Amino acid sequence: MNMSVKEHQIDHKTKISVSGEIDVYSAPELRETLMPKAEQGEHLEICLKDVSYMDSTGLGVFVGLFKAAQKAGGTLKLENLSERLIRLFEITGLKDIIDISAKSEGGVQ
Repeated sequence: MNMSVKEHQIDHKTKISVSGEIDVYSAPELRETLMPKAEQGEHLEICLKDVSYMDSTGLGVFVGLFKAAQKAGGTLKLENLSERLIRLFEITGLKDIIDISAKSEGGVQ
């Protein structure tokens, strides 16, 4: 399954919805799309409701985005994660570092 990314701006925030699989094949595309925004200090809210699978490569992308956003004065929030994705962030300890919510505040549809 392919991955797709949709985005729009709302009140100084970049709302992003990701769908499909985030893995070794799609993670570089996700990184290339979102890293410039994180490096510019944008406030990123990423809805992962339609992500069906994510491996450690995907986790690495979000860690990189978090660090870049924080360094540039921006923020990263991951929203609408499935129980499976929440568990992945919990067992790696990243849930205590990255702002993660099981609910969405209005990602791109």
